Amino acid sequence: MKVGVVGLGAMGAPMARNLHRAGLLAQVWNRSADKAQALAAETGCIAAPDPESLARACAVVISCVSADQDLLAVVDALLPGAHAGLIVCDCSTIAADTAREAAQRLAATGTAFLDTPVSGGVEGAQKGTLSVMAGGEAAALDRARPALEAISARITHMGPVGSGQATKAVNQIMCAGIGLAVTEALAFGGALGLDLDKVVDVVSAGAAGNWFVEKRGHTMIRDDNAVGFKTRLLIKDLEICLAMARAAGGRLPTVETVLPQYRRLVDEGFGDEDHSALFRLQRGLFPKD
Repeated sequence: MKVGVVGLGAMGAPMARNLHRAGLLAQVWNRSADKAQALAAETGCIAAPDPESLARACAVVISCVSADQDLLAVVDALLPGAHAGLIVCDCSTIAADTAREAAQRLAATGTAFLDTPVSGGVEGAQKGTLSVMAGGEAAALDRARPALEAISARITHMGPVGSGQATKAVNQIMCAGIGLAVTEALAFGGALGLDLDKVVDVVSAGAAGNWFVEKRGHTMIRDDNAVGFKTRLLIKDLEICLAMARAAGGRLPTVETVLPQYRRLVDEGFGDEDHSALFRLQRGLFPKD
């Protein structure tokens, strides 16, 4: 199976490396060509001149881009090289309706589309332990499974196209709420004079343990918010969640509460830092003077 990767950012590049280790990576393409050329030199794969060439040469294309319009632009660029039997697996976080639109655009060529957003952070992408939430035809997922297994530890078929993105929206709402609770609680602990490294360790081992406090707790208390998941991208995801909630006739109070705080981080110049940077704002709940 020849697999191509489109989008070599914080998630896409380590995914491509894991595909290489599995002997599946054939071609890569990135909007900034230097990233594709560097990864091609590292792995021995081909840096495709364009998505069309990559699609024509591969059986599976894995895309990982930042936004809805980016994905639709990639799909349109793939179309001239798309062919019957090709499967496009999109690991971006986009609206479910955008996933369905991408599937529709590819369908005329005989290409199957799977919305396969992932969870597990940059660490999961590097280790190949991501959780994949897949939407699309079961038969297409079965054929694409070797490629997805190379980048993940768990693949769950959620239903038709769009179901993967709907599940990712659920995931992002939980991440937003957990992030708010963890950063507020650690700010509280700091105000009480506790050793926050010890707090992180002890709560991680108990009922309040979660991925965010375990993976980001020790770094956030030191204002070390090197990119794991950029704050500005979380804002984009949460705005998608709000739109989906409105379409379903409901509200998301937790998202409505935390979103202005993440926007404030962007306004203060921290949009490209990990969303654990929210701890900076939460410390202000306990002024020292």
